[in-house]
Amino acid sequence: MFCWFKYLMYIFLFGYLSIMLSKKTKYGLKALAYLAAQPDKKPVQISEIAEKENISQKFLESILLSLRKTGFLGSKKGKGGGYYLIKSPEEISMTDVMRVLEGPIAMVPCVSLNFYETCDDCPDENTCSVHKLMLQVRDSALDVYRNNTLKDIIS
Repeated sequence: MFCWFKYLMYIFLFGYLSIMLSKKTKYGLKALAYLAAQPDKKPVQISEIAEKENISQKFLESILLSLRKTGFLGSKKGKGGGYYLIKSPEEISMTDVMRVLEGPIAMVPCVSLNFYETCDDCPDENTCSVHKLMLQVRDSALDVYRNNTLKDIIS
């Protein structure tokens, strides 16, 4: 029999279930959209993005750095410097962005495509009601992300 209390404690302790979008992901998406909407595609300073999108500059710096390290953004130092998109907005998949900013798309590890782990408290995934539901949730989220690019969210 499935024990909801044990499952909820597992989620609380290990953080596998994330219903809400993290601020990191929300701000990362806003920053990418801001950069994609620039008509001249020139580098944009962090301070400008932070001000226009109402994001803490310090927090935004770490987000943009991770987006640069994972190949979404480039940066230029000095006068006229800042961050810019490396790829065109139509080439930037929301699936890739979400995985970089949010981590696994699946809410529980036993349904993750890239970060699969068995659940310690589940003897049989084939009969687990949570597993069946989370497969549907994962597939629905992937369908939305796969069918949207950065261009789609700025249009």
